[in-house]
Amino acid sequence: MSMRIFGLAIAPLLVAASAGAALKPLDANLQPVSNKAVVVYKTTPEGDLKVNLYFPPEWKASDRRPAIIFFFGGGFVSGNPSQFTTTAEYFASRGLVAASAEYRIRNKHHTPPERCAEDAKSAVRWLRMNAARLGIDPGRVIAGGGSAGGTIAAFTAHNTTFEPDGEDMSVSSKPDALVLYNPALGFSKTAPVPPEKQAQVKALGPFIRKWKVTAGGPPAILFFGTDDALQAGGREFTEALKAAGTRAELYTAAGQKHGFFNDRPGTPWHALVVRQSDLFLASLGYLKGAPAIAPPEGTTAKLERAL
Repeated sequence: MSMRIFGLAIAPLLVAASAGAALKPLDANLQPVSNKAVVVYKTTPEGDLKVNLYFPPEWKASDRRPAIIFFFGGGFVSGNPSQFTTTAEYFASRGLVAASAEYRIRNKHHTPPERCAEDAKSAVRWLRMNAARLGIDPGRVIAGGGSAGGTIAAFTAHNTTFEPDGEDMSVSSKPDALVLYNPALGFSKTAPVPPEKQAQVKALGPFIRKWKVTAGGPPAILFFGTDDALQAGGREFTEALKAAGTRAELYTAAGQKHGFFNDRPGTPWHALVVRQSDLFLASLGYLKGAPAIAPPEGTTAKLERAL
């Protein structure tokens, strides 16, 4: 049985070997349909893992475009790549090759969180391995995600504990930029935890803090609602990046809880977050021109730069 806290599912710790997992290279050029394709990027003992790919209208395999890959949230227990469909489609329309990947999760694959982190690294490495067929520049790969997906996206850059076995380590799994939507990177050290939640926090806390910032990491942008209990860990992570000399920005949404960034009817926050992400990537030279998404008409909501 799994438990849920602060919007994250806490699963009992499992032991599962990653032996037998392997990346699956593309053996032919893709033929996208309606600028989309779905392929298996990794085989595992628990089943194949697929990645949804989204291409710009004028894409061709000989391009050298920046790429962005998203990892869904769900507390390392549930979720699926469709969470980032609209976001990936938007960035493809702006000229990036965009992706949203599966990774092993508790409810479907009966695996522990460590496999999530390994699969995220595999997915980034797979993009680079297949850059020539995907029309991407292997030196401009962006990793992003929400909640648990944001955690493992951050781990692709700032964790050396969880590494997939049997992969070509000469192909880097570290991204060139990070776009993180309320990633779970640590709970507050000062805010009181209700007695009934202490066991859950103790179970999840050590894993989500398995990041270690070093100099030379990729620039990062983070987003949190001010009412999100995970904001404290995000602030600590951002401050560590800045102390290491890495460009890092953190934006907050007043009065919003965990998951505020999702694309839901009647909320302005998805558009505001995507727009700010666009501006950030444009400042890095990955996008050109003004964002193609505007703040919703009539909204007074706005993101505040916190760090």
